[in-house]
Formats: sequence, C-alpha cells, structure tokens
Amino acid sequence: MSGQVRDRQIHRLDRVVIRFAGDSGDGMQLTGEQFTSETAAFGNDLSTLPDFPAEIRAPAGTPAGVSGFQLHFSDHDILTPGDAPNMLVAMNPAALKSNLKDLPAGADLVVNTDAFTSANLKKAGYSSDPLTDGTLDGYRVHRVPLSSMTIDAVNALESSTGTVNKKEAERAKNMFALGLMSWLYQRPTDGVVAFLEKKFAKRPEIAAANIAALRAGYNYGETTEAFAVVYEVAPARMKPGRYRRVSGNLALSYGLIAAAELTGLPLFLGSYPITPASDILHELSRHKRFGIRTFQAEDEIAGVGAALGASFGGSLGVTTTSGPGLALKTETIGLAVTLELPLLVVDIQRGGPSTGLPTKTEQADLSMAVHGRNGEAPLPVIAPRSPADCFDAAIEAARLATKYRTPVILLSDGYLANGSEPWLLPDRADLPDLRVTFTTGPNHTGDNGPEFWPYLRDNETLARPWAVPGTPGLEHRIGGLEKADGSGGISYDPANHDRMVRLRQAKIDGIARDIPALDVDDPSGQARVLVLGWGSTYGPIAAACRRVRANGLQVAHAHLRHLFPFPENTGDVVRAYDRILVPEMNLGQLRAMIRAEFLVDAIGYNQVRGLPFKAAELAGVLEDVIKQ
Repeated sequence: MSGQVRDRQIHRLDRVVIRFAGDSGDGMQLTGEQFTSETAAFGNDLSTLPDFPAEIRAPAGTPAGVSGFQLHFSDHDILTPGDAPNMLVAMNPAALKSNLKDLPAGADLVVNTDAFTSANLKKAGYSSDPLTDGTLDGYRVHRVPLSSMTIDAVNALESSTGTVNKKEAERAKNMFALGLMSWLYQRPTDGVVAFLEKKFAKRPEIAAANIAALRAGYNYGETTEAFAVVYEVAPARMKPGRYRRVSGNLALSYGLIAAAELTGLPLFLGSYPITPASDILHELSRHKRFGIRTFQAEDEIAGVGAALGASFGGSLGVTTTSGPGLALKTETIGLAVTLELPLLVVDIQRGGPSTGLPTKTEQADLSMAVHGRNGEAPLPVIAPRSPADCFDAAIEAARLATKYRTPVILLSDGYLANGSEPWLLPDRADLPDLRVTFTTGPNHTGDNGPEFWPYLRDNETLARPWAVPGTPGLEHRIGGLEKADGSGGISYDPANHDRMVRLRQAKIDGIARDIPALDVDDPSGQARVLVLGWGSTYGPIAAACRRVRANGLQVAHAHLRHLFPFPENTGDVVRAYDRILVPEMNLGQLRAMIRAEFLVDAIGYNQVRGLPFKAAELAGVLEDVIKQ
C-alpha cells in the first residue's frame, strides 16, 4: 500500500528490520535504544538484537571494533529481531564491510561518506572504495555526509548554554542518523529530546548539540531529494493493557524484586560483575526502597557464599553470573544442596569455554547446570524463552527455591539479556502468593522433651524446615558434612548417607508434579515432526514453524521452561511424534538429555556462532526433516 505526504510517497509496510552499525565509540547502542523507545511509544511490536565487541574500546575503524544494533518492528506479533536488515546505516567502512554480507539485494543502505577516507578504507581491509567500485550496485545507496553535516548543525547553534569543540560536535553524528531514520520511518522524537536533556543535564551544551544534530537529521530527510519515499508501519494490535519496553536483564531484575515482595522476604544479591550479567547488579542496586540489598563481592566465590549466608539468615539469597563464574560457584552451590536452603543462581550464558566470547550468546551451560557438581547434587534448572518472560521465570525460580528449600539455577543468555521487547505489565492480583512461613518452635519430641530437628521433612514436598538463626530453642548445626536424617547431626553412617542422597533426589524429582505440563503447539494435530526447544531459541523456532505451516506443511512445537526435572508428560509428548528436532546454540546438550531420559532418537541442529538462529535457516532445516 502507498499514499502521499508532502512531496513524498508513503509506502506502508507490515514490518521493517533496521541495523545501525559503526565504531564502538559511535554510540550505536544508544542510537538503537532510542529508536527502539520511539518505536515502542508508537505502539509497534518489536524485538532487538544488540551486537558489540567485548573490548571496552575496541580498535577504531576495524571490523573487530564494529558495534551494531538491529531492531525489528511491525504492525503484528513478531518473535525475532529479524533475519536480515531492510535498512543498514553504516557509519564507516568497517561497519559496511562487517555487515554488507547480511544485507539482501535491493535493500536500503545509508553510508556516512565523510568516513570513507583512504586511511579508514585501509583499516577496514578495502583495497578500493566500495562507494565507487561497483560493490554496492545491488543496493539502494544513500550517500550522506553525516559527520560534516552534524558539525555544521552544531556550529550553527545559538546556545546560551555554552559551546562544544569540533570533536564533541562530531560525536553527535549518531543523533543525526537517528533523526534521519526517525523521519524516514515516521517515528516521534519528543522522547529522544527528553532523554538527551536528562542524560546531559550537567552538560547542557552537549545536550543542545545532540538535539541540534537530531533535528538536523530529521530536517535533512524532509528537505533532501535523496529519499523519494517514506515508510509507515502502523501500530500493532496487541492485548489491551499497559506496556513498557524491557530487556531480559531488566525484566529479570523486576522479577526478583517481585519475588521478594511475593515471598515477604528481603532480597540479598551477592555478585561479582561479569558480562553479560552485570546489568542485574546495577539495576537492583537502584531499588533499596524495596528492601533490596546488593553486595559487590571481591570474586565469584565470595558472591555466592554471601548469598547463601543471607538465605541461612532468612533472606531470599540471589547470585548472578555467567558461565565462567558458575564454574567457580559450584562448590558453594553443592553446599546449598546439602544445607537444603533456597538460593537463586542466575546464569546469563555467553560463548565459552573459559573467557570465550563475553558479549556473544550461547546455550552451552545446560549440562553444567544440571550435572556440574561433585557427588549427587540435584537441583531444579529453568530457562526463560524471551526478554519479557525473564520476569515470570525469576518468580518461578523463587517459588521452587523457597517451597522446596533448594538452590535453583536460572539459565538466561546474552541474546535475551540484551534484547528487548514490549512487556504487558501484570496485575498484582494475578501473581502467585509465595509467602514463606519460618519454623518458630520445636517440631520433635525427644527423650528430653520438645526439640528442633532441622531435617524433619514435610510429607508432601520433602522440604526441611527453615529456621531463622537466633530463634530461641531452634539452634542447629549447618555445614558441608553429611547430616543425620531428621536430627541434622553429623553422620558418617553408610545407610544414612544412602537415605539422605535418595531423599534429596526424591525432593527434586517431586517438583515434576508441581510444574505445568509441557504444552504442544500443533494446530492441525496431524504433525509427525516435533521441534523441541528451550530458552531463547523460542522466537526463531516459533517463527520458523509459522513459515513452514504457511508453506502447507505440518509441524509441532514444544518449548521447555523446566529443564530439570522435566514436566511429567515430557516422555508422552516426545514419543507421540515420529521425529524430534532439537535446535540448540550448543553441540546437543538437551538432545543428549532427551535421548538418555526417554530413549527417543532426537535429531540435533546445532550452532555455536555467538548469534541466535535465523528463522529462515530453521524453516529450511524443518522442511528437509518433514520431507524425509
């Protein structure tokens, strides 16, 4: 569909994918975040994919130093940040070189011509200028001197707040690009202006320069003849309610705060900063008014130890980390298993092993989460499927931890942590009641009268009582040595150890009766192939299934939140289909668990590229499996 506005033709689209790319110091993440905020305010559904190097200041002008931000927005429900951009904004030759391979033929490309100097071309690895050698002949190229036009706009500014130097003026070029894209896609900019005024409140001259660049970019779009059309993406029809945009880490932080309120417990976070989990520590430290206590420990071991100590003291103990930190925390997590105290361990997975790829995503910590402790040390493992779902996953983790007196590992990843989407704010009345009751008196009658047995279990959950230290008459011993069943005294008795190991396992196994059944999306009921996923693969898998069904083929999709123990009906689900495909961003960890547990011949589709799956890629694999 198309229309007319001023002297421009309007093309009405149902969806758009934009990618901003430039040096790490070009402000691409900020630009993308602000365009996302504009889009959320407009009412579109959206999904984002930030992509940036691990170095604090990566080598400028080189492909290794390129930072990108991709946004997919639409007038309908979407599930992924998009497979490929319709529009690429390249701030320099390195950004063009790194991203051109993802740009489909005929797509739009905005390049900052000021940056295409011989020195920059050489750093990017170009032997000739792609703007003139025919490299870009297959694209709609818009050559814009972003840097010089930004400097001109800032220099023309008559500001009572002071002036900025040329370097500071040139840095505002990302706002010029944002203004241009805001005009091209008919986005509001009032929110960006308010953001800049607040962000640079102590440097009003910087705020004024960035706002001038933003408006200059918008006005350039209106006045130039370089763009014959503008694009319009109508707001999406979404479930009524109040929405806000959240990243996975923000939603997870809010979920932890909500869990503390729902349980009635003070929340204690003991953590050591690590990418990509640090944002949770930063966010929770802002909410002391809710009784949140944050402790930035000297290392990963101290962080989890403090969190476990807080749980012993009657708080909701939480520690956040990524793969390398989870490895360091395993001894204390094992201690939490034998102490049978609630503890939330949040692992925001990244590429590994070792330091690996700190800013790239992966799902390779599942085996470590389920099995990575000495001895028989079972604990629940759950995983959110989208950025907004991180809120609910955090609450579910707290429910299991407090009800069953156990550590719980929550597996998010860098894709969910940094990506964002609209979140429908829940009604407080719809959230579960997780209030915790502490033991306040003796629970056993011994030879000397009433006494407290710390390992006398609940008949239904097998959870032990939780007694706050200092409660008169409830003094008890804790530690890593094996406990006597019931009394909790140190025991080296072989039969007692065998019983305690089996009791701890039975407690975790019993959780399968207390979690929702595995739901299957099989619209026709005729599918013979099941796609089974977990965590952040939900969006790409669901989008791929939509494509396959649109092509007239039948496929079923089930997605696991609870990875240990599995829902009770998981075996029935996987045995009901002829073939099971398990896409994972690892080399087959869930597939191995499914094959071992249910003796089915699950097929893996695996990648470890530091990037999420593409829907078209998975759809092609699915169609091949269905047609076999």
